[in-house]
Amino acid sequence: MPCVVVLCSCLFTVLHITSDVLAYENLALHQPAWQSSTLLPYTADLAVDGRYTDLAWSRGQCAASYGGQTAEWRVDLGAVKSIHHVFIQYVTDNNVWDEDNWFTTFFLGFSVYISNTTNKEDGVLCFRDTNYTRATIPNPVNITCPYHGRYVIYYNNRTHRPYPEGYSDDAWNALCEVAVYGCRKLGFYGESCSIPCPQNCLCHITEGTCLDCLPGYRGQTCEETCPEGFYGLNCESRCSVNCAVPKRCDTKTGECIDGCQAGWEFPTCLDCLSGFYGSNCKYTCSENCIYQECDGKTGECLNGCQPGWRNTKCDENCGNKTYGWGCQKTCGNCSNGEPCHQVTGSCPSGCEAGVFGKKCDIECPMGFYGPNCQYNCSPNCAVSKQCDVISGECIGGCKGGWKGSTCDTKCGDQTYGAECKELCGKCKNMGTCHHVDGTCPSGCESGVHGRKCKQPCGNCSNGHLCNEVDGSCQFGCDAGVFGDKCNFECPIVRYGRNCSKTCGDQCKGCNRFSGVCELGCLHGWTGQRCDEPSVYYIRI
Repeated sequence: MPCVVVLCSCLFTVLHITSDVLAYENLALHQPAWQSSTLLPYTADLAVDGRYTDLAWSRGQCAASYGGQTAEWRVDLGAVKSIHHVFIQYVTDNNVWDEDNWFTTFFLGFSVYISNTTNKEDGVLCFRDTNYTRATIPNPVNITCPYHGRYVIYYNNRTHRPYPEGYSDDAWNALCEVAVYGCRKLGFYGESCSIPCPQNCLCHITEGTCLDCLPGYRGQTCEETCPEGFYGLNCESRCSVNCAVPKRCDTKTGECIDGCQAGWEFPTCLDCLSGFYGSNCKYTCSENCIYQECDGKTGECLNGCQPGWRNTKCDENCGNKTYGWGCQKTCGNCSNGEPCHQVTGSCPSGCEAGVFGKKCDIECPMGFYGPNCQYNCSPNCAVSKQCDVISGECIGGCKGGWKGSTCDTKCGDQTYGAECKELCGKCKNMGTCHHVDGTCPSGCESGVHGRKCKQPCGNCSNGHLCNEVDGSCQFGCDAGVFGDKCNFECPIVRYGRNCSKTCGDQCKGCNRFSGVCELGCLHGWTGQRCDEPSVYYIRI
C-alpha cells in the first residue's frame, strides 16, 4: 500500500491510505473559511473549493495572504466533528517540489490545530514542524489528528530571529487545498462512520473508545443531560444571554430555542449579525472592510481592507506615499511631493519634473522633460532630443551659436559659434554678428571685408575702400601691390601702382613702391632707378 509521512501530536508517524481512510468524508469542502490577511483576489475559501489541479498561486485555485510576522487560516466545519486527518496541498507554482522550489521556504515551520473556538490556543495542537528542511518537507501532506472539534486552524509565524536555515523572512499563506477528513455525524466511528459509539459518547474515530461525552451530556458515563442554561461538550458552554429568552437554548447545539434578541445572529445568538460588532452589536463594521465583514467582537476586518486602507479595522488610510491593496504600492513622483490618491495612486496636482502619467511613474521619453514631461528638449542641443528629463539640460552641450544649460540663449557680447568662443568681426555701425555663423547682416565697417568682416582690405589706391563683400579695389592699387584685392606685393622686377612698372636690369634692390634701386646700380649706370649711363674719364 502507498504511504505518506505525517505527524500526529507532533511525532512522526506513517498514515497508510487504506479503504477506511478513503471512506472518510471531506468535512471542509465549501465550508466558511477565513485568513488573517488576504492578497486579493486569492481569498480563504479558495482552499476549500475542491479545486487544486493548477498549483500556481496566481491562477485562482489557491488562497494567499500578505507576508507578515504571522499567517493564519482556518475553516469552520459548522459544528463539532469527529476528525481523522487533515490533507494540505501547498502552492508549488507548478514546479518540481524540491529544495529549489521557492515556496518551500514559506511552508516550513507550520502548525495545525483543532479547536472548538476560533482561538487556536483553546484547542489541541495536532502538528508543529520543527524538523523539516527545504529538501524534506512533503507536499501534499496528510496529518493524522483523531480529535473532535469545529475549527481546523493552519498557522505559521516568523517572530523570533534567527530563523532556521531555509525559512522565509515573512510568514505567508499559500494554500491550494485543505481537506479535513472524518465523520460528519457525531457518535459513530469506523469504516464509513457506521459503527455507533458507546451511548452519548464521543469516541475515537478508528478504535471506538470513549474520549468524551456528546454535546448535551456530562458525567463519567455520559448519562447526565446539561442543566438549563448550559450546552455543548461536557455542558461547559453557557446559553447566550442574547437569546430571545435569555439562557434558554438547545443543550446539544446551543441554538436559542426562541430565536435571538435584535442585532444578534441565529442560531446561537453569540455573534453579531454580519456588518456589526462590539457590545450589543451596536457598532457598524467599517465600510473599508472587504465585503464590510468584520469580527463580531473586535471589529477587525475578516477579509482585509479595501484598496487605500490599512490596520486591522481598515480605519487608517495609506500613508508614507503608498496606495492600493494593503497599501503595498508606492506612489510615483507627484508634484511638490504631494501624496498620491490612496486608492488609485493617481497624482491630483500632476507630476514632478522628469515623469508623466496618471501615477507619475513613467519617465519622460526621449526629447521631453519637466513636470508631466510637458516641455521639449531644446532643438539647440548638440545631440538631438537628448536632455536631462528633470532640468532639460542638454546632454553633450549646445549647437554652435547657443549657450546656457538648456541651450536657449543666443551668443552675445560680440561672440558666436561653438560655446560662443568666437569673436565677431567689425560689423557696420558696431552691429552684432550672427550668433551661429558670425556673418554681419548689415555689412562691414570700413577697412574690412568678407561674410564675417574679419579680412582687412588691401592697399587700394589713394586710400579708397575695398568692396566689403569680395575685398576688391575698384580704383586699383597703391604702389607696391597688385591683384583684385591689392593684397599681393610686387614681384622683384616690378614696382609702382598695380606693379605696372618694370625695374631696369641694371638696378639692384628695386624698391617695389618707388622703383629706387636701394642697393645701387650695375657698373656703367647711375641715377635713383639706374636708368642713366655713367660718364667715365680715362687717364692716359
